[in-house]
Parts: sequence; structure tokens; C-alpha cells
Amino acid sequence: MASVAFDDQAVADFFDDQVDAGRKPEQFGRIWLHTHPGDSAEPSGTDEMTFGRVFGSCQWAVMFIMARGGKTTARLRFNVGPSGQVLIPVEVDYSDAFGPTDHLVWQTEYEANVHAGRATGYFGTDVFGADDEFSYADDLSSCSMPQDWLEELEAMEPAERRAILDELAVRPDLWDEEEVTYEF
Repeated sequence: MASVAFDDQAVADFFDDQVDAGRKPEQFGRIWLHTHPGDSAEPSGTDEMTFGRVFGSCQWAVMFIMARGGKTTARLRFNVGPSGQVLIPVEVDYSDAFGPTDHLVWQTEYEANVHAGRATGYFGTDVFGADDEFSYADDLSSCSMPQDWLEELEAMEPAERRAILDELAVRPDLWDEEEVTYEF
């Protein structure tokens, strides 16, 4: 599981530095590119809330998501005229080398700015118990659905997928809580 949260002070500092360098916000603060660890490039609820909060007052902004397997989603939202949004067809071209790549600088920036946090659900409640330790090395197979079932769910039409998820939400009799075990 992964999530994103912008550090508001860091964003403000970045904007200040860019303005001090003579740039306008539309030159550096309109495009949000990020990856998803799974194979779905659809924006999550957190993505939608973040895009609205951080980029919602911009005249225009783009959210681009790349997921495993090269799946992508890109959406342009504009807040001028009648306002609206449109999906943008995109393709990532890996055929050319990217000369300015400096993996050491990227790794240093990653270590300085990306931090593990608590996994929280709706209303800020912990997904795991308050004292649970979680590591990506942990085997989560006992508390997740089989991958092929999830792929089938993702392949469904949105209305069909919503109907299934709504049914699961109101049918706790389908959950056999006695059999669920979490090993950490």
C-alpha cells in the first residue's frame, strides 16, 4: 500500500524558490506526474483530493499517472471559461536515453523527502492496529485478494464494478471475519 501527501511547507518553499528564479507558476506548478505501484493508472480517491486541493485554483493543471506495465492516465483540468476536464491520450517513449538522469541525486532527494507513514483509512483511522509494525517485506497474502480476481474487477465496466463494490459494502454476511488472520 502506498499513498501520497504533499508537505505544504515544502511546496511553498519550492514555489518561492522558483519565483525568486524569475519563473511564473504556470511554468513550474501545473503538472503533477506520479506513479502507482500496482497495474492500475486510475486516479485514487487520494489522488483526486490532492489534485483538487493543490491544483484546483490553477487556470489549468495536468495529472499524469503511470502504473506498472506501462499503463497511463493523463487528465487536463481547466478552470477558465466554462471550466472542465478532458482525458489526454499519452504514450511514454523509452527508445531514447535520458541524458540528464542522475540516479545518485534522485536517490538522495528521495531519501530526504519520502517518508514512511501510518496507513490510515476513512476518518483518519489506522488501517493496522496502533502498535503494529509494517514492512514491505511482510507477506500480505493472508489479508489480500488473489491478484487475478482484482485484475478481473479492474477490467469491468465502471458501472458493473461499482455495483459489485456497493454490494460488498452492504453485505457483511459475505465476510467471514473469523477466518481472516493478519500476520505481522
